[in-house]
Amino acid sequence: MSGSVESSGTARLQRGQTRAAIVGAVGLVALVAGAFGSPEQFFRSYLPAYVFVFGIALGSLAALMLQHMTGGAWGMMIRRILEAGARTLPLVALLFVPLAFGLPHLYAWADPVKVAGDAVLQAKAPYLNVGFFLARAVLYFVLWSVFAYFLSRWSAEQDALAGTGPDDRRFRMLSGPGLLLYGLTLTFASVDWVMSLDPHWFSTIFGMLFIGAQGMSVFAFAIAVLALCSQDAPFAGRVKPAHFHDLGKLLFAFVILWAYLAFSQFLIIWSGNLPEEIPWYLERASGGWQWMAAVIAIGHFALPFLLLLSKDLKRNRKALMAVAIGILVMRYVDAFWLVAPSFEPAHLAVHWMDLAAVAGLGGLWLAVFFRLFQSRPQLPVNDPYYEDALAHGGHH
Repeated sequence: MSGSVESSGTARLQRGQTRAAIVGAVGLVALVAGAFGSPEQFFRSYLPAYVFVFGIALGSLAALMLQHMTGGAWGMMIRRILEAGARTLPLVALLFVPLAFGLPHLYAWADPVKVAGDAVLQAKAPYLNVGFFLARAVLYFVLWSVFAYFLSRWSAEQDALAGTGPDDRRFRMLSGPGLLLYGLTLTFASVDWVMSLDPHWFSTIFGMLFIGAQGMSVFAFAIAVLALCSQDAPFAGRVKPAHFHDLGKLLFAFVILWAYLAFSQFLIIWSGNLPEEIPWYLERASGGWQWMAAVIAIGHFALPFLLLLSKDLKRNRKALMAVAIGILVMRYVDAFWLVAPSFEPAHLAVHWMDLAAVAGLGGLWLAVFFRLFQSRPQLPVNDPYYEDALAHGGHH
């Protein structure tokens, strides 16, 4: 019986991988074709899709380190999902390369003509210049990939050494400094890649906002994948409603954290009413963009908040999966709302390449994720805390 469950699980994952690869290929072909007609639009569509995909990949690494630090039973069932997500970081680094070629299309500080006529850009030039920007991006990806590599490698060693698994302390020794570095590097990356689209604007809470957003992204994604696989081996019979309940509570916590930070940023800037800060919100509160802001307020916060209050919903695999997928959709809408008004402040503009970019990058990333997820045992059965995590599922 377990053999047929195993094969149905493998088939399900391979179907997912194939479909994601097809969607990704179609999206990327359309995107590249569009790039010849309008290179500027290509880069403007590529950036929000990239920010969305990057959020799940880097969020996987952060959640993995968080799980090693806390040792919570919630993380044992999704450990391999997080590891596979973190192992996609070299791909995410590769996907950054097109952006490196489009900097003058995206950022005013990368255009020498604009810099020459703007005193603010000249003052920020020691930090905001093409060479230093690219050097920082390389540094971020090297650091993130190194952490992902060691955590995944040690986890694979744990699989190989049944019963005599290596001391798990090294996971914690790496994850503590790793989480600090994650917070620091993500703050700089969010400033570099998104905030500097409007180099006159600044917000000291922006990096924290990205941390909250990535928490939402990764827990929503992990819940969706676990729900997809939970009826098949090796998860069948092991993943209990209590595990989904824990993950639902973590997702709920990040929904509240993101909303708190987003509203704090808005309130402080709006009440301060400073001429260098307020235009960023004025652009996003007029010309049709205000409707997207309203959709985000409802779909990214109010609706998930109300639904995730329910204990029964959090314990229901299909209902929780539906909420998680809805949140992932809203994560892209939020990324788009952060980026796109910088280019089209006068009116809400959605281009077909925006959809091609998210299909292309998202499909490609998902296909690689499924491949990596299938390449190793999907549960860390030799982890010293694995049995406790299984027992936890039976307590509720």
